[in-house]
Amino acid sequence: MDERRTVKVSKYLAKHLRHQPERIGLTLDEGGWVEIGTLIAAASAHGFRFTREELDHVVATNDKRRFAVEGTRIRASQGHSVEVDLGLPTATPPPYLYHGTVARSLDAIRAEGLRPMNRHDVHLSADRETAARVGARRGRPVVLSVDAAAMHRDGHVFHVSANGVWLTRAVPSRYLRFPGSG
Repeated sequence: MDERRTVKVSKYLAKHLRHQPERIGLTLDEGGWVEIGTLIAAASAHGFRFTREELDHVVATNDKRRFAVEGTRIRASQGHSVEVDLGLPTATPPPYLYHGTVARSLDAIRAEGLRPMNRHDVHLSADRETAARVGARRGRPVVLSVDAAAMHRDGHVFHVSANGVWLTRAVPSRYLRFPGSG
């Protein structure tokens, strides 16, 4: 499977397992799972064909481990805009987590903190390098430090997804350190 096909199938899966399952007639269960055979058949019926082998390749080679397979079911690991309960236990975060963004978003973030936007949670990274890669998807990255230990002490709840993404409902700006702010 070439890289272009891998990316195409991955984007298709992300769109329909995170955001628009109904567009191809899928119904995710409460945990976000769907039978793989049902997914492949629905995609095919809507003009996008891929094989189980291609799906397995995408799941196995995705560097961000965006998808999880359990037996005959698949789901997106996080990032949903549709209502699902991933069943992730609460977790104690490391002292600092990181968020990648771009300069044009900084004024809004200073004013409002980090909000989940069209997702259920704010996504945070355990290291600066991952946060920089995330931010680079929208331009030149700016990495913000999040005082996760202080947030946790103050009662904010954290979860960590199977692929290592830290999730929390929001990050008020008082817990953020901006580049150049010390």
